[in-house]
Amino acid sequence: MLDHGGPVGVASKMKAFSLFAVLASLLLVSCVDDSQDIHYIPTPPAVVDEMLRLAEIEDGDLLVDLGSGDGRIVIAAARDYGIRAIGVEIDDALLERARENARTAEVSDLVEFRKQDMFETDLREVDVLALYLGSTQNLRLRPRIMDQMEPGSRVVSHAFAMGGWSPDVETKVENRKVFKWTVPEFFLDGFSSPAPGEANASDEASSD
Repeated sequence: MLDHGGPVGVASKMKAFSLFAVLASLLLVSCVDDSQDIHYIPTPPAVVDEMLRLAEIEDGDLLVDLGSGDGRIVIAAARDYGIRAIGVEIDDALLERARENARTAEVSDLVEFRKQDMFETDLREVDVLALYLGSTQNLRLRPRIMDQMEPGSRVVSHAFAMGGWSPDVETKVENRKVFKWTVPEFFLDGFSSPAPGEANASDEASSD
């Protein structure tokens, strides 16, 4: 018979404890909120151009890019459309690179780069919101978009959708998806929402 109090028994208990420790670590990792763990991947210039085209930018608009990286979307909006634009980023090196890129593009008077938590960014004055984040981050931002952004303002996203918020446009550029939404007056998850004024126009047409 084996002596479970001897070396063999101790080794078995140590293996069991090690296995338990590994399982506990895996469980802990799975519970961590990774919604802000975003790695910077540059958006190709052609995708930047399409995002801004879909945004239907008008004079006087304010564009905000959450997770602005090296500032390319913000800078393109200022350079190509002449509007004010703000980039929100938490990485100091990327913020400095973005500011240098803005100086090189000679748009420093139109752009601003802020070190800020994107989930605390005030969206109430934003006309165009640009995103290249992830599905988790987009869904976390969606209630804030609906609560703070005015009906008729636009949201454009590279690669990632908004769950049950159906996009106005879904297209591809260089095999990358690009989405565009218009913030509605009323939102029902899973259904397309009419743009401001469309619901009233529809009601008037049906009453004729």
